[in-house]
Order: sequence, then structure tokens, then C-alpha cells
Amino acid sequence: MTDLRRALAAVLLLVLPTGDAHAEPRRHSHYLTNRAPLAAKPYTELPLGAIKPQGWLHDQLERLAAGMTGRLDELYPEVVGPRNGWLGGDGDGWERGPYWIDGLLPLAHLLDDRQLLAKAERWVEWTLENQAPDGYLGPVPFDSPPAAEPGLQRDKRRDWWPKMVMLKVLQQHYMATGDERVVEALTRYFRYQLQRLPKTPLGHWTFWGNRRGADNLLVVYWLYNVTGEPFLLELGDLVHGQTHPYTHIFLHRDDIALHGPFDERQWTAKDSAAYPFHCVNLAQGLKAPIVRSQADTSPEHLRAVCKALDDLEKLHGQPHGLFGGDEALHGREPTRGSELCTAVEMMYSLEKMLEITGETEFADRLELVAFNALASQVSDDCLTRQYFQLANQVTVTHGIRNFYNNESDRMVFGLLSGYPCCTCNLHQAWPKFTQHLWMASADDGLAAMVYAPSRVKARVGSKGCEVTITEKTDYPFREVIEFRIEADQEVRFPFHLRIPHWCAEPEISVNGEPQAPGEPGDIAVLDRLWRSGDTVTVRLPMELKMHRWHEDSASLQRGPLVYGLRIDEQWKQHAEYLEVHPASPWNYALLEPSLESLPDHYQVVERTGALPDNPWTLSSAPLEIKTTGVRLPHWKLYNGDTGPIPWSPQQRPAKSEPEPITLVPYGCTTLRISAFPTVF
Repeated sequence: MTDLRRALAAVLLLVLPTGDAHAEPRRHSHYLTNRAPLAAKPYTELPLGAIKPQGWLHDQLERLAAGMTGRLDELYPEVVGPRNGWLGGDGDGWERGPYWIDGLLPLAHLLDDRQLLAKAERWVEWTLENQAPDGYLGPVPFDSPPAAEPGLQRDKRRDWWPKMVMLKVLQQHYMATGDERVVEALTRYFRYQLQRLPKTPLGHWTFWGNRRGADNLLVVYWLYNVTGEPFLLELGDLVHGQTHPYTHIFLHRDDIALHGPFDERQWTAKDSAAYPFHCVNLAQGLKAPIVRSQADTSPEHLRAVCKALDDLEKLHGQPHGLFGGDEALHGREPTRGSELCTAVEMMYSLEKMLEITGETEFADRLELVAFNALASQVSDDCLTRQYFQLANQVTVTHGIRNFYNNESDRMVFGLLSGYPCCTCNLHQAWPKFTQHLWMASADDGLAAMVYAPSRVKARVGSKGCEVTITEKTDYPFREVIEFRIEADQEVRFPFHLRIPHWCAEPEISVNGEPQAPGEPGDIAVLDRLWRSGDTVTVRLPMELKMHRWHEDSASLQRGPLVYGLRIDEQWKQHAEYLEVHPASPWNYALLEPSLESLPDHYQVVERTGALPDNPWTLSSAPLEIKTTGVRLPHWKLYNGDTGPIPWSPQQRPAKSEPEPITLVPYGCTTLRISAFPTVF
């Protein structure tokens, strides 16, 4: 991670006009942001709908709309159909319905799709119109008799956790529409929570509420910014106090070093912090210290998160940007699973952490997860997905694997394979990624914090003049990003541009005139008088770099893209799932000497012409890397996956000669080797 002092100094310079700790902090004049006594944020989320996808990102969202996201009520009616408890029915009333709407609602607004919006608004309307007199939100009154059905013996409908997902839905609905019923409903619900939580804490019904309390806290602070009601700060203290103590654990315990099987009985024990982290809980909990830092400005919160990410990288890191967990943490082996919900929730945590701190490392990591792990784990038609993916994945087949949570359908592509939580939760990933590409900066400017083709319309400058900026780019496949500014009048405002840590020699120009780009990891700020038609061009040269992983294996990364071995695929359709088998060899090692001078032995080949509408497929991969590899005959399949990866480097087998191999972006692959053994 970036040095903590540098990160804190960057935030201080942005929110304090003079850099003086006693100065009045800057707070955005035109958009909802933190009000005192919450700490000023360097960036703040724009209203839902202010950002629109373009290019390949628009195509990705359209495929979600035509796939599971737009049609889940048809594909999975027994859970998210009309009998769902969040629609007043007698069916499921826990997390899965709100999960779906948490992605469907922003997708509908981003695409201006009235049909999808009508589906999402049914859930919003039922929730708002059926709030209990005491403020409770949800399908089952809090004090109703226990459920008789065996599947509901723990009364999950009462659980605090699914309410947290619906809070996010209602917040997004307000950000898109300004519907004041949301403010009234959330105010009443949070008063209810303030009364109830002392006797029925977040972890009362299930442990999920305790582990995921930061999602609750985010909306409490957001509503405080809307209303200024003092009781919300008291509630924030209470919610934080009942949430898993992540700051303390990350700084002072060795829990990240632990790994072991999923055991809910252990995790609900009094001293549950002494047991392995659940992968999705950890992805959500990573933001908890930084969410809390808005009310408690101790630098320990950011330090705790930086340390946690470093520890995860060292102990459980994977080339695709996530930590391994199937479902508990499992170490760095590239043949152990990583859950789709982990990618989705990790992205949302990184988005909020970036907004609150301005720390660019969080944006780098967000792109890494989105463009690699997420892009590869959902099928191209967005109708099936994997529950677990592997960094070294050479078969996708039905059968028992070496996972902690080990059932035979954990790897295959299907609608409901593994646990259906991922079927319902995957939908928020790309829409919320789009929603956080741009942010309002505390100095009344605009910030391009994460890069993808898009268009933003927002108010800037001291007078709140409206500008539109179109971001034209083939990033992350190509290096150039062009911004074109449109405005009805001249307007002065700061334009913030993130420089990724991996970019050593960035270039920025305005109307062809070079500008000072800053250093890797910086935010370049162009504060000037802008006229309609002005163009900002950013070039982020992508240097091929090597990283070391389990058993000293090597992965290759260029910009935000990780590369994997191109393996021909044979897809096999079964009644309820899809398998994928390799149709070309996979057991290659890289030549260790070649890694010492990467440009000389690795040729980057770019497909000419326009980027394909969907670049995230093996057949349409916009980039390839040509190099040589050596087959390792002793490296064979074991229990459906690659056997233990050989230690690197080792002596090249006598009868194995170097031969040409091709690497493609990880997000374009289904089968791949991304952590390579090496030979000399």
C-alpha cells in the first residue's frame, strides 16, 4: 500500500483550503456530502443517473439487462418471484430479493430502461408502503410468533442483515428520484433501531448482521447528511459498537493468518474473532474501519485497512486481485476457490473507501478486481455464473474439489450452482462500478477516479454551472483516455485525474498542450477556466510487470490487466449446468531468464481497429502476449484441477523444448494458467 503519511497528507490538502489542520474543511457546495461533525470527505458520490456508460461498458450493462439481472424474476421465480416476502408474499424474505434489486435498480437508471425500473420499483413501493407503525421495515413484524416451517426456524426474516441491503436500495432510489418518502421511512426505521438494538443486537438472529454492520452504518451517516438529526450520530455509535471489531482485529490480532473450514457454530461463539474469516464477510468488513473514520478520525482506521490488505496479499493473495476464500480463507494456492460474492462486495467496499479517503490504491485495486476476477466469473451471455473461480483453472467440471465448502457443483457455470446468493448478488457489481467512475470533489470540481468509457453531467464551480464530460477510451485494453468538455458558458473548476500506481510515466495534455502529470499514485488536478470543446488527453503507458505468488510462481500484469495462458475451450451443456474442458495443453512453465528482461521476450500484440462491443471473450480478446513456454510433463491434473504447482524456478525437463504460447487478459478467459511455474 501507499505510505500512510502520504495518503493522509493528500486527503488533508484536498479537504483543507490551506493545509492548516485548524482551517474550516472544504465541503462540496452542490452535492450531498458529510456535514459536521462528520469528517469532510475528499470525494462524494454523484446522483444516480448523472453518469452514463459508453462503449464496452454500455454493452456490458445491456447484456446484464438481457440476462440474469433483467430476467431473474423469470429465471428464479420461486425466490424472487411474486411470493417473495419483500413483495408481501409468503416466500423467501431474507437477503436474495433485496440483493437482486440492489443491482437491478441502478442498472435500470443507468440504462434509462423503464421496463426494468418498473420491476425494481415494485419492491421499493411495497417496502415504503408497508412500514410498521413502530418504524420496522421488512416482511415479518419483529414481534410476530416464530415461523413454523423448518426452513425458517431461525426466523431469518427478522434478521437485521437483509434490512441493510434494502437500506442501500432505498438510498439509491432517493439519489435517483429525490423521493422524500425514503427520508421519512429511514428516519422512522433508524429510530426503531436505536430503541431495539440494545436488547436485540445486530448479531441476534444470525451472525451476518454483526459482520456486515458497516453497510448499516453507511446509510445511517448518509441520512444524517440529509437531515442533520443528532440521534443518527448516537445510532452510528451503537451500530459501530455492535459490528465486528475490524480495526482492532486488523491491527492487533492474527486472524487473517488463520484458515480453516466454514463452521458457523465457531463464528457465532462469543470470541468469534479467533476463528477464520468468511470470505464475503471480510470483503464487506474491510470498509468498516474507514466508514467509521467519518465519525472517529483516528488514523488507526486507515492504518488498519492498509495493514489488512497487505496481510491478505502476503497470506491469501491471488493474481486476479482478490484473496482466496472457499468460503473461509485458505492461503495462496492458485487451485483454491474465490467466491463471486467476494468480488462483488470487495468492489463496493473499495468504491466507498475511495470516496471517503481519496486513496488511489483503492481505485487501482478496484480496477484489478473488476477487469480480471469479475469479468471472468460470469458467462458472456450473463445467464450463468461460477460460485468459485480459480486463478489456475484448467477444467470447469462437476465434482468434489479441494475446497473448504466442498460440494460437487461449486465450479460449474449455472444459474444456481453453489449457493444462490451469488445469483442474486452479482448484479450490483458493474452498475455500482459505473456509478463510482466519477465523483464530485470537495473543491467543487469533478474527479475521474476510475477509468472506463462514460459520460457525466454535473454541477461544478462556485456557481454550480452544469458541465458534461464525455470520456472516450478503450481502457483498460489501450492506454489513451480522452475527455471532451461541454458547457453553456465558460466555467472555472478543478478537474481531478487519478494516476495509477503502476504507471511510471503518465502524460496529460489540454487541447494539445502538455500539463504536469504528477507522480504514480497522485491525483493530478487541472484547475482552470474551461470552455466548451476543450479536450483533455491522458496517456497511461502500461509496462509489463511480473509478480510472485504461491511457490514463487510468476504472473504477468500490464496496467490493470492480468494475463493468463490461452487455452482452447470445449463447452458441454448438462441439464442444469455447463462444464468446460481444455482442448489444448495447459501445463506450461515460463522461462525464468526471460522474466528478467520482459520487453525482450514478451511481445504485446494489439488487435487493430475498433474495440469489439464485448471485448471480454476469448475470441474477441483485444490484446495478446506472445512468448515461449516449456511443457512440464510431471505437472498433471489432480482431483479435477492442476496438481500442486511446482516450486520455481526448477531445472527444465530434459525432453521439453521451448515452444510458442499465447497469453490473453484474464477477464477474457474461462480456462487459464495465471500463476506460472518457472524453469531455467
